[in-house]
Amino acid sequence: MLEYKGIHYETHPKVYEPAEDTFLFAENLQIERRDRVLEIGTGTGLLAIITSKKCSTVTATDINPHAIDCAVKNLITNKSYNVELRKGDLFEPVKDDTFDLILFNTPYLPTNESERVGDELDDAWDGGSDGREVIDRFLEGLKDHLNPGGRVQLVQSSLSDIDKTIEKLNRIGLDASVTAREKFFFEEVVIITGKPKNE
Repeated sequence: MLEYKGIHYETHPKVYEPAEDTFLFAENLQIERRDRVLEIGTGTGLLAIITSKKCSTVTATDINPHAIDCAVKNLITNKSYNVELRKGDLFEPVKDDTFDLILFNTPYLPTNESERVGDELDDAWDGGSDGREVIDRFLEGLKDHLNPGGRVQLVQSSLSDIDKTIEKLNRIGLDASVTAREKFFFEEVVIITGKPKNE
């Protein structure tokens, strides 16, 4: 059993274990008390648990069935009763829903065939050859799932073209910028926050 700021959680060998990017995200969340939040790619559920303490409701999704099982245990351990888990890819499990805040620690690493491990863990970090495969699919569906005045926060790496993400968010009417960053030995990991342009 691991612990982060009073939250106790278990991991699973086929689920992405919370790491520096998770903790950077956790420390830079911009949540409002009344928010209905969607977290895509919840993994162990740690971020959903942190978020649930600060907002109205959280819907957390993951494509990995092991992640859903792991998150269920961690939600119960931490008595996070305002979180609903759904299995599926990106916006698929919430196709008719809209939210005030959407969170996503994206699979952002440029990856070629030989670097894949061949199981569910690939989904957590494999961003395709340019690192943008999942990010771009996410950005295409984003606008349909934001309430008026809705916001987005996502984690990305300098290896997968941060400027392109900001440009795409601006194009769908959000004022996007890097709101946190941390340097690692071969990349910089950033939090990009997109808010309505009139704010």
